[in-house]
Amino acid sequence: MPRLSEVIAALDNLWPAERAESWDAVGTVAGDPDQEVTRVLFAVDPVQQIVDEAVKLGADLLVTHHPLYLRGTTTVAASHFKGRAVHTLIKNDIALHVVHTNADTADPGVSDALAGALDLRVVRPLVPDPTDPEGRRGLGRVCELDHPVTVRELAERAAARLPATAQGIRVAGDPEALVRTIAVSGGSGDSLFDVVRAAGVDAFLTADLRHHPASEAVAHSPLALLDAAHWATEWPWCELAAAQLDEISDRHGWDLRVHVSKTVTDPWTSHSPSLGAPN
Repeated sequence: MPRLSEVIAALDNLWPAERAESWDAVGTVAGDPDQEVTRVLFAVDPVQQIVDEAVKLGADLLVTHHPLYLRGTTTVAASHFKGRAVHTLIKNDIALHVVHTNADTADPGVSDALAGALDLRVVRPLVPDPTDPEGRRGLGRVCELDHPVTVRELAERAAARLPATAQGIRVAGDPEALVRTIAVSGGSGDSLFDVVRAAGVDAFLTADLRHHPASEAVAHSPLALLDAAHWATEWPWCELAAAQLDEISDRHGWDLRVHVSKTVTDPWTSHSPSLGAPN
């Protein structure tokens, strides 16, 4: 069985910490480098539900996409929900490792997994990483469809292929417009509207779209917007990442048991369709 330090080295080779944004908090949050690792759990959020799942599973390592402490802290007291998660992890000898924006821009990365879930053909990064001479790394992806579909059909595909959430898929733009090319970006994406327009795509699928940026985007051009739940756009990466670690485990003869959490940790739990109209 590999030691935690060996598994972390493999993860760092896939997603180097130096490729994370300067504001990000990636890397190992808890764990003894010398402990043995036999079972790994991948998840989006390091919340108590996921920590408890790791305990029940008998995992030695929990790998999450979102950081536990993004803005730092002065305490890990169990009286706070984040501190309670840390206490649970340490008491059960479970390490926590975070892979965030260094996975967003990886090749393959979060947006590749999102595109794969929707059967889209990746053409290039939406925002290329200038340090990548091959031009494959970067934020978001510009994709093509095998054949044109309407915005409505594309939204239905996303609703069927991505994990179910209370939000589902919101659409802005003409639902009958044809889509041949689309930009995708897992997680919050309304800061990317300028580069999406410059890419000349027919649609943009992302998450966390706010009123004013979305309103301005559809007024600016016929670009269709598909707004999914943040968690749902990033969860496909967990399956991709688990497969990558599985391949490394096989190559090294580690015999790791790698799992992906299917627990929905999107914070929104229900949805009531609007039935009325303004008076």
